[in-house]
Amino acid sequence: MSLAIRVIPCLDVDRGRVVKGVNFDNLVDAGDPVELAALYGEQGADEITFLDVTATIDDRRTTYDLVRHTAENVFIPLTVGGGVRSVHDVGLLLEHGADKISVNSAALANPGLLDEIAAHFGNQVCVVSIDAKRDPSLPSGFGVTTHGGRKNAGIDALAWVTEACERGAGEVLLNSIDADGTKNGFDVEMIDAVRAITSVPLVASGGAGKASDAVEAYQAGADAILAASIFHHDKVTVGEVKASLAAVGAVVR
Repeated sequence: MSLAIRVIPCLDVDRGRVVKGVNFDNLVDAGDPVELAALYGEQGADEITFLDVTATIDDRRTTYDLVRHTAENVFIPLTVGGGVRSVHDVGLLLEHGADKISVNSAALANPGLLDEIAAHFGNQVCVVSIDAKRDPSLPSGFGVTTHGGRKNAGIDALAWVTEACERGAGEVLLNSIDADGTKNGFDVEMIDAVRAITSVPLVASGGAGKASDAVEAYQAGADAILAASIFHHDKVTVGEVKASLAAVGAVVR
């Protein structure tokens, strides 16, 4: 039997509030994270992803209390990222209720962190988050960025996916910086390119504007669909996204 494709609302959090912008700029308030997470859980979300979007930019740690409060009120898997720099940080987040930990900038600075997380807690806990965008100067045409897409890392995105998975990442969260917040659809070329080089579960993020956009990401090879804006502003429900997927034969829970 095929694995069910997961639908994952993303809570981008800044100073205790859910925010959303375009390409990570001009962030506007989108609500209370605990209330939104509970709402999405009721709608049938398979997981919640909680990202402290300014933790790395402002050089501060994820708010552990907020993670705990969210986990106490939402009884589906919770992935947490933002400001995670060490195995100690991972341990604290797991203690506060996270199920999986997403690492981005810290893994680029110290790729061995992925090995350490996988060795201490298992591959299933270790999610590598990659903010990628088109870069014709790199072999694959896709490059890795940091700081919410503000800085180019000078690393080929496909090469980094390969290395991260070899080091122990049990899931790839692939976010298209070009598409993020635009609501023009997922970058299916990027999803397809990453799917071709790894069998690790792939979460597609960036660009969802309508329920049917999830179908294109699924058909390009995504194992899960992550979105924020379309859910936060009551434009689309989790159930509507699942209905679109089911209509083309995808297995949904």
